[in-house]
Amino acid sequence: MADNKENIIKQAVALKYEPISDTAPVVVAKGKGLLADNIIKTAQANEVPIKEDNDLINYLMSLELYQEIPPELYPIVAEILAFIYRIDQSL
Repeated sequence: MADNKENIIKQAVALKYEPISDTAPVVVAKGKGLLADNIIKTAQANEVPIKEDNDLINYLMSLELYQEIPPELYPIVAEILAFIYRIDQSL
């Protein structure tokens, strides 16, 4: 019996947030399969924190490139920003 993880297509979304100029994080890259792998590799190469959240990724994949995160996602994105802040503080 095959593992279900083998049948799942990897997805990735990259967000950008400049507190001074942006009112909310913006989707700057998104993709599936090889494109997702490239987004992840680029993030790793640039020491950008990666957070895995299947529910969030599914929602973010439905957004357009350069679209701001809608207000209903602010609580979830705030958790991600807190996650990044904790990582930065531990370095």
